[in-house]
Amino acid sequence: MDRAQIKAAVLKALEGKGSRKFTQSVDLGINFKGVDFSKQDNRMNLDVILPKGIGKEVKVAVFADGQLATDAGKAGADKVYSGADIGTLAANPAKLKELLDYEFLAMPNLMAVVGKSLGQFLGTRGKLPKPILGGNLADLIARTKKTVRVKNKGKFLPVVHVAVGTENMPADDLAENIDAVYDKVKGKVGDYNIKSVYVKLTMGKPAYVTGGKGGAAGNAG
Repeated sequence: MDRAQIKAAVLKALEGKGSRKFTQSVDLGINFKGVDFSKQDNRMNLDVILPKGIGKEVKVAVFADGQLATDAGKAGADKVYSGADIGTLAANPAKLKELLDYEFLAMPNLMAVVGKSLGQFLGTRGKLPKPILGGNLADLIARTKKTVRVKNKGKFLPVVHVAVGTENMPADDLAENIDAVYDKVKGKVGDYNIKSVYVKLTMGKPAYVTGGKGGAAGNAG
């Protein structure tokens, strides 16, 4: 699967975007064959940094105390929660709902506290924080804003869907993002276990990059 194939499918998908009252996401779908996803080691749970970003605002919140809390605010975090805030958040349904607007990072000694109080709420929504393990905090926050998670759809279904940008992004940028996700997935399962790859808008029809009816950039049917 080369970049030209990917771009052709992206352009095909974008042909049907029409005029809507919201900005549609561009989603990548990958179907697998010969992989037993009931086995934990085989399941997809990959973080991929999109080289061209996701095309919309992604907010990052940090759980931190002391100097790291101060540093996080200066480094571009959209919100900083202290250790003392965690229990308050867990007890307030309205505040819990607000958490869904963010991706999360946490200082290591608060990871267990977050897990105990917020783990069930955040975990079921794929929002558990990643630990801050040194390095440049501003870079970490910037990378988090460009990161998507690739996970199996449903419990053991042989398919993944992931947003790789929006309809307003250039086709070349979308193709580069798709290439990055595909390479990461291919590294996990190998080319031979990938049945088909397609691109679609939120409200659009799939345009196949490879596999599926209609060839490299044909429509699903």
